[in-house]
Amino acid sequence: MRWEELTGDQFPQAAATAEGVCLLPLSCIERHAHHMPMGTDMFIARELCNRAAALEPAIIFPDYIFTQILEARHCAGTIGIEADLMLHLLDNVCREIARNGLKKIVFVNAHGGNTFLIRFFAQIQLAGPRDYVIYVAEPGLLPEDKPSIDAQWTYGASDHAGEGETSMILSIRPELVRRDQLRLDGEGNALGRLKHLQEMGVSTAIWWYADHPTHYSGDANPATAEKGDKYLAARARALAKAMRVIKDDTEALRLQNEFFAAHQHGGSHSRLEPLDAGS
Repeated sequence: MRWEELTGDQFPQAAATAEGVCLLPLSCIERHAHHMPMGTDMFIARELCNRAAALEPAIIFPDYIFTQILEARHCAGTIGIEADLMLHLLDNVCREIARNGLKKIVFVNAHGGNTFLIRFFAQIQLAGPRDYVIYVAEPGLLPEDKPSIDAQWTYGASDHAGEGETSMILSIRPELVRRDQLRLDGEGNALGRLKHLQEMGVSTAIWWYADHPTHYSGDANPATAEKGDKYLAARARALAKAMRVIKDDTEALRLQNEFFAAHQHGGSHSRLEPLDAGS
């Protein structure tokens, strides 16, 4: 059930059918090499949520693109949001989702640049009391799916505009993939310009640019729509199974409330509370 397609009259029943679960598809607008659309992550997040909700009912929030992509600001078309606004906007959106009766908010992330953002955001939920829980859902493939999915890749799905992402967009929106722009010159290989730091376990903010300045990682030439469809279906099954566990969960909110009760009795307040967490 897509939030934007429901009428106001339908919404309460939809929330009940979803058992209070809202999927928040997180993505961004950024360059994906020469052959892929700027909205690649958005299309993937949307499709994954749609497929999972068809298996395990949930309300799907509209495409949410205002996340972390500062590393692509040198590329035309990027929408990069300032860090403080990014956090406050996401917090505001989550509070509005909860105000509408959806107390279990599930982050479904399709953008690698959000890895640290979403976990940090989930952690700072402890800044102040709230009547909802943020769940970061990143389930691995189910055991029955993993062998066949792993076997289908030539180079693997851990890429940026490579075999995995290109296969998924070929399945979702094939008309947006410009296969004539694919190259055989190894552009997707990491440049290793900070290898001397990385080998010592040292990272910096410029690490992605150092390896992939044209926002291409991997090799998309072996990509097919069949691979993408199979991968999306497997990921949706894993997400749907995680959603069932989330629906059945009562412990996270109980512990959250217990924590805040103890926090209040301790007589101190977090400096992060001005995030305006609400009640």
